[in-house]
Amino acid sequence: MTTGKMASIPAQTSYDVVIIGGAIMGSATAWFLANNPDFNGSVLVVEKDTTYAHSSTAHTNSCMRQQFSNTLNVQISQFAADFVKNLRQHMGGDPRIPDLTIQNFGYLYLADTEATAQRLRDNQKIQIAAGAGTQLLSPEDIAARYPFYSLEDILLGSLNTKDEGYWDGGAVFDWLRRSAREGGVEYVHSEVVDMARNGDKITSVTLATGEVISCGQVVNASGPRAARTSAMAGISLPVEPRKRFTWVFSAETPLPMELPLTIDPSGVHFRQDGPQTYMAGAGPEIDVPVAFDDFHMDHNRWQDHVWPIIATRIPQFEAIKVVAEWAGHYAFNTLDQNAVLGPHPEVTNFIFLNGFSGHGLQQSPAMGRATAEWLTFGEFRTLDMTPFTFERVRDNAPIIEKAVI
Repeated sequence: MTTGKMASIPAQTSYDVVIIGGAIMGSATAWFLANNPDFNGSVLVVEKDTTYAHSSTAHTNSCMRQQFSNTLNVQISQFAADFVKNLRQHMGGDPRIPDLTIQNFGYLYLADTEATAQRLRDNQKIQIAAGAGTQLLSPEDIAARYPFYSLEDILLGSLNTKDEGYWDGGAVFDWLRRSAREGGVEYVHSEVVDMARNGDKITSVTLATGEVISCGQVVNASGPRAARTSAMAGISLPVEPRKRFTWVFSAETPLPMELPLTIDPSGVHFRQDGPQTYMAGAGPEIDVPVAFDDFHMDHNRWQDHVWPIIATRIPQFEAIKVVAEWAGHYAFNTLDQNAVLGPHPEVTNFIFLNGFSGHGLQQSPAMGRATAEWLTFGEFRTLDMTPFTFERVRDNAPIIEKAVI
């Protein structure tokens, strides 16, 4: 199925909703708008990179988890799991939609201090109350299930294998985008370079090609560039690009079972990738904002830091070989690493969809739905996303999420 070449000039000079950014957050919002029977407005999605090659969506490790310390984050991922597993049903029974599943190898958090172990215990209570299947495991429990780990320093583990693991984020993104376009959403290959503001409203956006487009509401779905987009509206937003590295590797002696996404106490994480390959991820030694186009790999990071940690935790991985690697960007919310969602309290038609700090892909179905609800009804109707609104940024009142990877 194709949806045609993307134009660079909008077909109209005015739209009810202009979405800045067409990756998975912008496209999820566009799709939910197009499929909301109570919304009958026009929608324009402006995307500067129609290959999406440098987007956070393209660089994601495409995993899903419910092991958060915030009930709302758990619920957001639960909806994502339902959306992925029932994608065809959510998209109206379209027979072209593939059957998708979640590869439930699970997430395994490892604690090597009593403080971290207590955090896992506290988090598990929240997760269980929200309906997650998280189990706390002693080192002996872990060894019985996964005998390949070295656990001498580990006090406790936290594991959930229900709706936690890999899913095909690329397929979901593709169908959100395609179906939104088929539903009447217009996408253009361009960039918003300026905005006109009159009091409490954004009245128009200016594209790189010079067109001035009038708008009823504007959605900032521009990922790591979110602060720059907000600045055009005269708004300061604490979101910046932070680099994250991914490596895919093969092992001379593969493990006899699937490897959970293991969060080592060091912060390095690694998981099953393919039948004979594994994936690892880590941040840079010094975690600072980077240029939007900086995707340079630090090869020493693997050799000096990541590989030694993996080989220590799983001695069977002493002999491994990197087969692919890349760098991507988190849209990192420096306030609290949680989403910023909904309208600005003063510029009331400027809508945030930002700051997901590495867990955006799994949050995109719920966040797209919530944003579409706000644009249509002026309120969140299915999940109350009010805790994530901009007021907490204004008030410097962070929502602490203790399970950030």
